[in-house]
Amino acid sequence: MSSYHYKTKGTCSRSIDVELDGKKIRHVSFEGGCNGNLKGISKLVEGMDIDTVIERFEGNTCNERPTSCPDQLAKALREAYAAQAGA
Repeated sequence: MSSYHYKTKGTCSRSIDVELDGKKIRHVSFEGGCNGNLKGISKLVEGMDIDTVIERFEGNTCNERPTSCPDQLAKALREAYAAQAGA
């Protein structure tokens, strides 16, 4: 199992902590942002395969912003998996 800390860009949340076991998401937590919504997203994705989550969340926007917390989670999962594979 590996842990990864991702600094978000362009969202209300400031960072995302991800724990992966291969391609399976073990835990996700957000710092900042819409607390209830992000706790819900975290609970929904735990136990899921990262490819499924990336496919569903990548490209989602928030109001006029070109990104969103789910989009940033997709980016965090890509980076976390790459870091885990390179370890």
